[in-house]
Amino acid sequence: MADVYVAKKIAAILPPPAFSDIAKSSNDLINKDFYHAAAAQLEVKLKAPNGVNFTAKGTSAHDGPVSSSLEGKKALSNGISITQSWNTANLLSTKVELNDTLASGLKTEVLSNFKPDAGNQGQKVNFLFKQNNFHGRVFGDLKASGAVSAIADAVLSHEGFLVGGEVGYDVQKAAITKYSAAVGYTTPIYNAAITATNSLSVFSAAYYQKVNTAVEAGARATWDSKSQGAVGLELAAKYKIDPASFAKAKINNLGIASLAYNTKVNSGLTFGVGGSFDTQKLNESGHKLGTSFTFEG
Repeated sequence: MADVYVAKKIAAILPPPAFSDIAKSSNDLINKDFYHAAAAQLEVKLKAPNGVNFTAKGTSAHDGPVSSSLEGKKALSNGISITQSWNTANLLSTKVELNDTLASGLKTEVLSNFKPDAGNQGQKVNFLFKQNNFHGRVFGDLKASGAVSAIADAVLSHEGFLVGGEVGYDVQKAAITKYSAAVGYTTPIYNAAITATNSLSVFSAAYYQKVNTAVEAGARATWDSKSQGAVGLELAAKYKIDPASFAKAKINNLGIASLAYNTKVNSGLTFGVGGSFDTQKLNESGHKLGTSFTFEG
């Protein structure tokens, strides 16, 4: 109990999560580390002697071509870093990050996209500001066509309670394009969140709990008021087998079940395998299997 009390006190003075992360624990449990989405995924992480971090990724889809990307990131002085990437869509991206450079708690990102065969693909400028009990973000988007739009969100916290909002704005049309809201409550053991997105038309309730040191469980219910469809329900659990491996499982209201296993083979290799199965049509095709390999050096 003493550890929980200390954790609560620490959380009370830390910045709250970003608006998109209010339900992060449950969303990560339900969405991450399930490997059936692609037939195979490969990621290689290397650090050069000069301090540049390289990341190469490749994905083989169940249907469609193989996609890949190469990224290099270099940390400079005074909280400045530069990231450049190139992918199989022939898109060259550059991102400059200034962390606490302009002001304490402020992170500024400047992004530019370019295609050698098509020219400028637009620029983005993002501002992320964190202080005790406050987390605000502004995302500015200048498209190659000249259209300018922005998205702003903010979250306030008090003793574990979270409340946040998001709004999108089109400069040319001088109109609000979307708005969202969320409330949540978080502790070191569990958290719950209710969100209303897509201009308050899609509602979601999520819950996550760390049952013990080895078991995590979560659930999410989603309802779209515009489609007037049934409520979507997802249940997920994670079991830590040992310090180097874990297993995950989830199922939704449509009877789609997913299983996954992840293990750190050694200091330089992490392996994952998973499958998705339609429990109502087990004798039919359509089930998906996937693998993931991550090499670090």
